[in-house]
Amino acid sequence: MPIKLEEPPISWSDYEDIAIKLYERFGPKFGESQIYRIRFTDLLEWVLQIDNFTGTREDCNEGHLEMIQSSWVYEWRESHEEDLEED
Repeated sequence: MPIKLEEPPISWSDYEDIAIKLYERFGPKFGESQIYRIRFTDLLEWVLQIDNFTGTREDCNEGHLEMIQSSWVYEWRESHEEDLEED
C-alpha cells in the first residue's frame, strides 16, 4: 500500500501556499481581474475551507487577504504565461 504523505499545515502568512490551493480549487474560473474583485468575506471563507489550513477567523486581517489575493493573481499569471505572451 502506498504511503500517503500529509501536507504541512498552512497558516495566514503562507500566502503562496494558500494561493496555490485556491488556484487548484477554482482553476480558470477566475481570471486576474475577477480575483481582485472577490469580496474579502468570500475569500476568508474559502481560505478557512482549505484542508490543512490551521489559521483562525480571528487571526485574519485585511493585510493577509490582500497578500493572498496578490499571490493568487501571481499564481494565475504563472499558469497563463504563454497566453499572455501571445497578446
